[in-house]
Amino acid sequence: MATRFMVLPSKDVGRIRLVTVPEDISPHEAYRSVTGLIAGIERTGEDRWVEDVLDRLEEHGFTGVEFTLGPPLD
Repeated sequence: MATRFMVLPSKDVGRIRLVTVPEDISPHEAYRSVTGLIAGIERTGEDRWVEDVLDRLEEHGFTGVEFTLGPPLD
């Protein structure tokens, strides 16, 4: 089965993240899970918040993926 990915968008380009979706959940359920997990994280500091999100997702089977966002188009 092909690996499924989910983009975690952000207005700040440096904070966009890519994660793999566990094989045992559907794309719809993955979206609902990620939304709920992120909503449950307290915003104690903006510096650490993105790492807290990735840590929480990894606890539930999602895996962060290193990626390169394409060159600027301007």
